[in-house]
Amino acid sequence: MQISDSEFQARRSALLKQMQPDSIALIPAAQLVTRSRDTEFPFRQDSYFQYMCGFPEPDACLVLSNHGRYNQKLSVLFCLAKDPVAEVWQGRRIGPEQATDKFSIDLALPLDEMSGELIDLVDGHQHLYFATGHSQAADELVEQVMTSLRGAPKQTKQAPTSVVDIRVILDEMRLHKSPKEIQMMQKASAISVAAHSRAMRFSGKCAQANQPVLEAQLEAEIHHEFAMQGAKYPAYGTIVGGGDNACILHYTENNQVINSGDLVLIDAGCEWQGYAADITRTFPVNGVFSPEQKQLYQLVLDAQLASFNWIKPGNTLKQATDCAIQVITQGLIELGLLSGSLEDNIEEQTYRAFFMHGLGHWLGLDVHDVGQYKQGGQDRPLSSGMVLTIEPGIYVSPDADVAPKWQGMGIRIEDNLLVTDTGYVNLTECVPKTIAEIEGLMAVSSESHNG
Repeated sequence: MQISDSEFQARRSALLKQMQPDSIALIPAAQLVTRSRDTEFPFRQDSYFQYMCGFPEPDACLVLSNHGRYNQKLSVLFCLAKDPVAEVWQGRRIGPEQATDKFSIDLALPLDEMSGELIDLVDGHQHLYFATGHSQAADELVEQVMTSLRGAPKQTKQAPTSVVDIRVILDEMRLHKSPKEIQMMQKASAISVAAHSRAMRFSGKCAQANQPVLEAQLEAEIHHEFAMQGAKYPAYGTIVGGGDNACILHYTENNQVINSGDLVLIDAGCEWQGYAADITRTFPVNGVFSPEQKQLYQLVLDAQLASFNWIKPGNTLKQATDCAIQVITQGLIELGLLSGSLEDNIEEQTYRAFFMHGLGHWLGLDVHDVGQYKQGGQDRPLSSGMVLTIEPGIYVSPDADVAPKWQGMGIRIEDNLLVTDTGYVNLTECVPKTIAEIEGLMAVSSESHNG
């Protein structure tokens, strides 16, 4: 399962058509990042570069032109040359010769020729499309090329007269997913669904055996399931917060024992062929919700389900957010965590002491994917092909000025929704989410352990 060459070609053609005439675009690949001394972090391709050609190696650069001299369509890839000695140490390279055919590029050239070749390629174009500030190395390269063109003797060469932010076009293209992209995201979702269910089952078995559960163990269960299904890496730093650690929104230490009776919040999603899933589930580590946990958990679930009703073409994420805020605020008043009228609490935003983040975000090649949330100063309407998360939460810090029975609870429920022509499809609905489903799965896991 992968994006086809024809789809990559179609993306490049769509970009060229949206660029002004006589324009050239530079899209750099990611570089290796040092972890310590002579070791690097695992390589992850730049999302824009991945979207436009799928070439998997670092230090490459894609150049596209719609200049008349190329009949309005030229694609050039600069990449590392084949090198038997380097490949013994660092791994196989595709090389320019294979890259031309394998990735349907018009021309592929060795990376060490890029500086000189780029000067000739950029020469004579009116506009340069480039993501300034996205890559320091690429910024420096573009500056060198522009300086060389402007300083050519007797004005024998012509530098572009304007630099245009290519992200304005690419972000809009990436916001609406193609059928193949949706398949990739469904796969990422399915793997992540299995991982979350596995973590619940593991916790249930430990509870039945009266064994403590470590945050690190649940993280390991999640990551092992990812890897066993072919997703080598998580899409982001996995969050496993037991007890009041769940009140830290981006908690990633994952190194504490989870006390029996506490809730645990797991926010985790795998990356499949570059595409991210992003799921959060909260459950009692011992498999049984306390009365207070049930009340607060059900309130978050009610807010999520109510907000789902707004996810359809023509509506906005803000409408869904306002709906979730109203449900959560009313519930907090009824439970005694807030006082006063619903209207006053919403106007004064008192709910933000307990629900302080947004309801959701775009999802795709990046877990917080690109795309504007407003158009012309107005909240943009949802449309078919968008994928977004819906993730309401309630977080009661240990020192909150509320009854002690509520203190230290953090709850978030997050699913990934694909907007369709008539509404939405929940890509991650198969992870247990209701109180009965969660307790049932964890109880079955315990019984299985006994058997």
